[in-house]
Amino acid sequence: MSEAVAFARRVGLDPETMLQAVSKGAAGSWALEHLGPKMLSRDFEPMFMVDLQQKDLRIALAAAFERSLPLPGTSLVQQLLTANQAAGEGREGTQALVKTIERLAGLA
Repeated sequence: MSEAVAFARRVGLDPETMLQAVSKGAAGSWALEHLGPKMLSRDFEPMFMVDLQQKDLRIALAAAFERSLPLPGTSLVQQLLTANQAAGEGREGTQALVKTIERLAGLA
């Protein structure tokens, strides 16, 4: 979702229109419906904080490591959220991930 917002901005699409179009199809989800608009309005009040998500990801990754189970997607998200924490955004909602994606894309 964060990447879709950044992509829309980069290619000149209206992010609001993109969210409306994507949410109506198979890509629709609770996160898209509730967090997508918050990203667009720059509302980073937490529904679930980055710091708490990181705690959960650490637990999941530790359990996976103990079982020799690779979780590359989970690991990547954990690293991206670490960038949010490094920017002082750990107490913001997980929708703040869009800020990290925007920084990486040179959009911030």
